[in-house]
Amino acid sequence: MTSSLDGIRFSVLDRSRTREGEDGAQALRDTVRLAREAEGLGYHRFWVSEHHSVPGVAGSAPTVLAAAVAGATSAIRVGTGGVMLPNHQPMVVAEQFGVLEALFPGRIDMGLGRSVGFTDGIRRALGRDKEDAERFGEQLTELLGWFTGTQTAHPQVHARPAEGLRVPPYVLATGEGASLAAEAGLPLVIGDLRGRERLLTAIDAYRSGFRPSAWAREPYVVVAGTVSVAGSEEEARRLLVPEAWSLAYSRTRGVFPPLMPAERIERLAMTEKQRGFFESGLRGHVYGTEEQVAEALERVVKETGAQEVLVTTSTYDRGALLDSYRRLARVAGLSGADA
Repeated sequence: MTSSLDGIRFSVLDRSRTREGEDGAQALRDTVRLAREAEGLGYHRFWVSEHHSVPGVAGSAPTVLAAAVAGATSAIRVGTGGVMLPNHQPMVVAEQFGVLEALFPGRIDMGLGRSVGFTDGIRRALGRDKEDAERFGEQLTELLGWFTGTQTAHPQVHARPAEGLRVPPYVLATGEGASLAAEAGLPLVIGDLRGRERLLTAIDAYRSGFRPSAWAREPYVVVAGTVSVAGSEEEARRLLVPEAWSLAYSRTRGVFPPLMPAERIERLAMTEKQRGFFESGLRGHVYGTEEQVAEALERVVKETGAQEVLVTTSTYDRGALLDSYRRLARVAGLSGADA
């Protein structure tokens, strides 16, 4: 549709959100199904996420889910967005990705984040605390060393079958994490598109501080965010309503609920505080018709210099979500857009 997006990769991150009246098993199966559809449309990669004890999110074991996705597809790259490294021992993470790469050679990505469980109870259950996030740089060095055979934390110990395999690592970051990616010489995945000024500042810092490594000779930026495409601007905005309400509810009730139909949410009597969070949750995303979204994404790519866009959209209506991805594939000129 537009030459301005030529050469820009488009990928999908699915968070395995549950829908009202459905269980986690259905959400996970839907993630696998969406991966097959994304592959058919020509998206570059398909990533899954890690959340622990979060109502409304079924994806708690991303490497396990990635194996199911890779087994159900044949060409699309598969990975994690991401494995939260502070929650795990680096050797175990290396072993898991080593197994994935051995089973699906040349298709596996290792997206890594620095978050820990978001409540004290979850962190205790994981055997972690808030301070573990501060060790991300150290853990990252150890993890990469398990693949190259150069780790020194545990002499004479080897991660099998990871050692000797090459699984591309990516750092998921906001703010400080961008500098860690630059120092390690790794590709950066950063979002979201709503905080544009902060996003651009972090990307500039990443590029200026980037140190070439064995993993990446030059900076590589993936911008992540919500993108919704429909036949009209209003339809595209309505796709954002279920997630916006879920976020507003969690901010006021402390529980992240399953996604609800947009038409029910629009009839809800919200408190003033909920309404504020809800409206905030609708602002700043990229949404609209194909022409509007093309224009917005051209602006994003121009401002950020990103080589890739990672789309993280969630909504209640799966049919409308798939239609949005189809329309976005046309916007991006992907190979399967007109299939």
